[in-house]
Order: sequence, then structure tokens, then C-alpha cells
Amino acid sequence: MVALVSDSQDSLPLLNVVVVGHTNTGKTSLIRTMLRSTQFGMVEDAAGTTRHVEQATLSAHNQPILNVYDTPGLEDSRALYSHIKHLQAKSKSTLPVQILRDFVANITIDDPLEQEAKVIRQVLRSDILLYIIDVREPFLEKYRLELEILTQAARPIIPIFNFTAENPQALATWREHLAAYNIHATLEFDTVAYSFAAEKRLYQKIQTLVDTHYIPLQKLIDYRALLWKQLCLSGAKRVTELIVSVACHREIKTDQSKLHSDFLTEDHFHNFVRKVEQQCLHDLLTIFNFSEKDVEIQKIPVSNGHWELDIFAPGILKAYGLDVGSAAAKGAAAGAGIDLMVGGLSLGAATALGAIAGAGWSTFKRYGDEIKATMTGTKWQCADEATLQVLFLRQKYLLQKLMQRGHAAHATVLIDKADNEKLPEHWSQLISALRQNPAWEMPTVTRNNNQQYQHIEHQFLAALLDQQDTN
Repeated sequence: MVALVSDSQDSLPLLNVVVVGHTNTGKTSLIRTMLRSTQFGMVEDAAGTTRHVEQATLSAHNQPILNVYDTPGLEDSRALYSHIKHLQAKSKSTLPVQILRDFVANITIDDPLEQEAKVIRQVLRSDILLYIIDVREPFLEKYRLELEILTQAARPIIPIFNFTAENPQALATWREHLAAYNIHATLEFDTVAYSFAAEKRLYQKIQTLVDTHYIPLQKLIDYRALLWKQLCLSGAKRVTELIVSVACHREIKTDQSKLHSDFLTEDHFHNFVRKVEQQCLHDLLTIFNFSEKDVEIQKIPVSNGHWELDIFAPGILKAYGLDVGSAAAKGAAAGAGIDLMVGGLSLGAATALGAIAGAGWSTFKRYGDEIKATMTGTKWQCADEATLQVLFLRQKYLLQKLMQRGHAAHATVLIDKADNEKLPEHWSQLISALRQNPAWEMPTVTRNNNQQYQHIEHQFLAALLDQQDTN
């Protein structure tokens, strides 16, 4: 019995969803956000950007589920409404949907309403309408006329409120106006401030209105949820890898010309941190299918009180809420950002290790380099905790911004500060463990299977994705 239902569902024609609305309300933007791609169509702040009907297909596990159609904007709804009314007056006994069919069948290429005819033609070919509303606009007569025309097509309509994140009062006003026309099944879907929950609700609303496609749509919902979870997890793992690589990294300090050597080592270390952070930024953009244009990358101070991107810029610690009065913070604020360490541990711990150097082979095998360093006076330089903290908070802020960014957004993301972001629990202990395991700098099977490393990774991922620690 279940197999028969499944076969019946799989043999269904693809669901056709048409995106309609007045010009420049965000129709193409919605589809870009659904596709998570900036490549579909054209998005500009100008009327009539989309001149033809464009189509894309959404699939689940390589199984096509629905076609979504982008349409030109309804630019002259008054003229269209008057024309439809004229046709209705001539054929009073004809159903409204037939009037629309007659309209598109008899329109000519050079007719002033030819663009509106493209929209109506696709509406008649589709199963469900997504009517996009820019809530920043007042409820004008043209919107009422458009809704009256579209309802004559005898297709389910879902009004979708766009640009809602910064306009809560305008959203409430629009809801009141639509309620007056007995339209209540609406949806908020901001194409700039993205939310997967809103995307999921869109498919669920379509399910309720086109129940014959319920099962394929559920496959799509489950698949998109899985993809989104994997996407966010990939981003969080990339940030974790950055923190691990910098925390585990060591550079040896030579004794030749102490002042000159310190300067060269410090500068080399700074460049290493900048390089790996830049690579992480590039990888995050690739993971979320954005480009360099989406993030403002600057090497000089940003004006209007914003801190520059360079992690070693003077004042950046204060921007991230660190105690600028501490000795470590003062050093980092001056451009140091590194600790001078013996064996990658605190001086006290290294001294203790030196005292037990003869304790046995297992101790020497684990801390051999540290013990040798203590005996010979070799010193390493490592990223200090303050630098790692800024690095983590900034990357978390970037990750959150990319997760909440629609693919129709135009404004760049300025990565400057992250006042509200939190560090993982037991941050100092986690960093200490990483610094004591320089072999973990690069991914290996041994490292990834290490129970202590897995715990550290779990703590980082939970903090990056704002999850509760279940361990």
C-alpha cells in the first residue's frame, strides 16, 4: 500500500511555482535566496530588470521536485485591470479564468500590456503563486488591483513579505490591509536577512495548499534542512581548523642579535596569522557561495569608529572587549600578539618537566621537545591567548553574518567587532591543550581520532553554532 502511494507521488509532474508581483519588489532576489546562488537572473535597484520569464528547478537528492519561475514586474496594473474589466463586460457569462486565457491568447507583441501578458500566461501555466510584497512600500491601489487580477486565475496565492527585518511596523500595516481582503495565509521571507526557518515555512505552506505534492515537498524540506545543517557545520569546522592551526603553531627564536631576532620572528608570525585567517575567510565565502565583494576587506583603519580588519591593529583588543590593562593585552595592543614560551608551556610547567626529565621513556616521548628546549634554553614563540580570542570572535561573527545573509543582498559585510559573540566554555583550558600539542597543527587521522582533540573540536563547534554542550 505504501509502495503504491510512493509510486503515485513519484510519477507526478513537477510542481510549477511562479513568483509574481509589482516591479522591483524582490522576485528575482527570492529565487536567488532559494537557490543560494547569486548567478540567477539580474538584481538591480531599477524597475523592469527582469524582462522575460526565467526558470530554475529545485531538487532533492538529484530528484527534481519543483520548477520556480521568475516573471517580469507588473508595471501597469491599472491599465491591465481596466482591460480585464472591459473583457469581462463583453463576456459576462465567461468564467474569470477564461477571460485571462483570452487576454493572453489575443495579445500582440507590440501591445503596451505585452509584459503583463507574459506574467499572466505563466500564472495560468503554474500550480501556485508566490506574490512578493516590498513592505517598505505603502499599500497603494496598484497592489489591490494586482491581487484582484491574480485571484481570477483560480490558483492558490501566498503573499510573501520581503524586506521585513528592518520594517516591523510596515509589516504589521500590510497584514492589516491584506486581512481586509480576507488574505491571511502570508509569509515573511526576507531575501536580504536570510533565515532557513522562513524557507522551510515557505515549502510547508505550499504543502498545505497543494496537498497532492505533499510527499515530494517533504523530501525537499528534509533535503534542504540536511544541506543547511551540513553547510553551517562545514563553516564552523573551517573556523575551528583555523583556531587549531594558529594555537598549535610554533616558531623557534634564535639567540642571534636578540632584538633583531625578536622583531623578525614576531613579524613572520604576524604574517602567518594574517595569511591563514585570510585563507579561512576565502574558504568560508566559497562554502556559502559568496564572493570577495560580499565582505569589506581593508588593510587600513576604517573610518567612523570601526576597527580595521588587521588582527594586530592597535586598539583591536578593546574592540573585542578584552582587558587592555593586562600585561598580555598591552603587548598585543602594541602589535605583539605572541607569547615567548619555553616548550610551548608556561615557564613553571616547563621547569617542572625539566626536573622529571629522567622519569621514563613515555614522559620523554610525549614531552621530548619541551624537555630538550628547557635543557638547551631554546624558546618558541606562539600566538597569545588574546590574539586567539580576537581571531575566534571575529571568525564567529563572520560565520554568523554569512549564515544570515541572503544571496540577493548588496551591502558588504564589515567584519570589525563582535561584542555579543561568546567564547567556548573553558576557553583557556582548551587553548592550553592545543598549545601543548603542536603536532595537531595539521589534520591527521591520529589527531582527528584523538579523544581529547574531539572534545576540543566539539566545544568549538558548539560555541560557533550557538549549541548547548550536551557532554
